[in-house]
Amino acid sequence: MIFSHPGIVAAFSRQPQNMSFKHGDTGSSLTNREEFLRSLGVEYRNLACANQVHEDAVVCVGQEHKGRGALNYQDAFSQTDALITQEKNLPLAVFTADCLSVFLYDPIKHAAGVVHAGWRSSHKRLAAKTVRLMVKEFNSQAADILAGFGPAIGPCCYEVGKEFTGYFDCGIRQKQGKYYLDLAQVNKGQLIEAGLKEENISSAASCTFCNHEFFSYRRQGSSCGRMMSVIMLK
Repeated sequence: MIFSHPGIVAAFSRQPQNMSFKHGDTGSSLTNREEFLRSLGVEYRNLACANQVHEDAVVCVGQEHKGRGALNYQDAFSQTDALITQEKNLPLAVFTADCLSVFLYDPIKHAAGVVHAGWRSSHKRLAAKTVRLMVKEFNSQAADILAGFGPAIGPCCYEVGKEFTGYFDCGIRQKQGKYYLDLAQVNKGQLIEAGLKEENISSAASCTFCNHEFFSYRRQGSSCGRMMSVIMLK
């Protein structure tokens, strides 16, 4: 399981600590980041962050990028929703409040990545694209890669329009004439198609809308904060 693998740090934060410099009450965000990451043995000033625009850009992060977005939102990688690296002690982070975070780790080539996968990025197959870039940049084999899902809004609560049946070939459930999206199922299917083994994919299996331990945009509205999903190679 990726979250307990000794070669990496992989974790996600919870409410009420807002980790975003852009959303919610940001007054304590830097302190929250420092405290959360210190508990994981991670230096908060080394953090590399994506600014997340619900698209499909992936950036390969090197030592020269340490600290991008660590101290302010403007320095984060612009127009980016996924990050990969082969550098040790270089933590990568995305921020969510209903969207799915996808953690990726290749224990053979010692490479890692993290993906912000809302429905738009999932429609663009961003997680699979990130795997392909790991294969290209790090000579990873998809079958070696471990994946894990952070908490996200579940199919119990994620009501969408009928048009979503044309966006995805799996992960749509219909109940009482309404349509619901399963982001985890969608991304799991795409990762398997990209070559990952099903047994190497694990999930936090917690709905952010149902579980008040997590921030939820749909439950709390535009003033809600964001959780951090972070991965770092040891």
